[in-house]
Amino acid sequence: MIDLQTFTVRNALIFKAARLRALQDSPSAFAVTFAEESQLTDADWIERANQANGERSIFYLAMKKDEVCGIAGVLPDPNDATQARLVSMWTAPTHRRLGIGQLLVNMILDWAGAHGVRILQLHVAGNNQSAISFYQRMGFSLTGSTVAYPSDPDAVVYEMIRPIISET
Repeated sequence: MIDLQTFTVRNALIFKAARLRALQDSPSAFAVTFAEESQLTDADWIERANQANGERSIFYLAMKKDEVCGIAGVLPDPNDATQARLVSMWTAPTHRRLGIGQLLVNMILDWAGAHGVRILQLHVAGNNQSAISFYQRMGFSLTGSTVAYPSDPDAVVYEMIRPIISET
C-alpha cells in the first residue's frame, strides 16, 4: 500500500534523500543538478520544508512502508493565481508502471483544484517519450511552447498543460 505524505520538517531529510536520488536517477528530468542540490545543508532542506506547503504550494512523498517510491509538488504561477506548475515529479525505477505516478498526479490535481488552480502546467524533456505519453494519459496536452534545458541549451523541454475542472 502506498501512503502519500506531505513534505514537512519531520520528513525533510527523507525528502532530501529522495530528491537527490531522483536527480541521480533522472538528471535530464530536472532543471537543477545533483551537484547543485547536494550542496544544500540539512538546515536548508528543513527551511525548504517550512516553505514547501502552504496556501499556494505542496509537495508529496509516496511511501511504501519506510521507502520513498515517488515525489511530486506543485508551485504557483507568480503572475496568475489560477495557474500552477507540477514540479519535481519522479517515481523510483523499482516502482515505475505501478500507478504511483498516477496517484501523485491525481493528488496534485485534487489539491490544485481545491486551491483555485484552473490550469496545471509542467515541463518535460523532449527526449522523454515515456513521460510525455504518461502525461498525455493523465489529460495533459502539449502546448507547442518549448524552452531550452538549463544545463544543455541544445536540449528541448516541452510545455504541457491540463485544465482542472472545478467541482463547485
